[in-house]
Amino acid sequence: MTVSSLVDADLFRTLLRRHAAAVVVITAPGDEQPAGFTATSFTSVSLDPPLVSFCLAHSASAWPAVAASDVVAVHVLTEEQEHVARTFSTRGIDRFAMHGDWEIGPGGVPLLGGVLARLVCRVVRRVEAGDHTIVLASPVAGAVHDDLAATPLVYHDGTYHNLRKAA
Repeated sequence: MTVSSLVDADLFRTLLRRHAAAVVVITAPGDEQPAGFTATSFTSVSLDPPLVSFCLAHSASAWPAVAASDVVAVHVLTEEQEHVARTFSTRGIDRFAMHGDWEIGPGGVPLLGGVLARLVCRVVRRVEAGDHTIVLASPVAGAVHDDLAATPLVYHDGTYHNLRKAA
């Protein structure tokens, strides 16, 4: 193992690429159109009360909608939804028009179809953290995929992975 005394931005990205994470799409209502983005920063925070978190860069196109909204939805993608992850991580397109499979949910939040799990959450706090904000949210509704054998899409070392192929 190579040890470095300085963790600059490039080394930091390299280190974090070693961490495998489930891929989610987070959506929020917007003033003119809904917002959504692909993330691997989603995690559970607390069971009592139920809390989850995710992080978003202030430079992200979805940031203004997430910053202003009281409600967001977190969609855990299935291993077959790499195209959804790619759509919601592409800049300069109408992500919802490209995706197509969505509807308006509680509080105007966009809900994607066919996902492994979905949580509709009330935003309870935003914490500034460098060039990102950590969003803490409380789930108020949820749904799971009908196929209990479905597995999540995972991101590791810069690529998407299918757990069934890895096993």
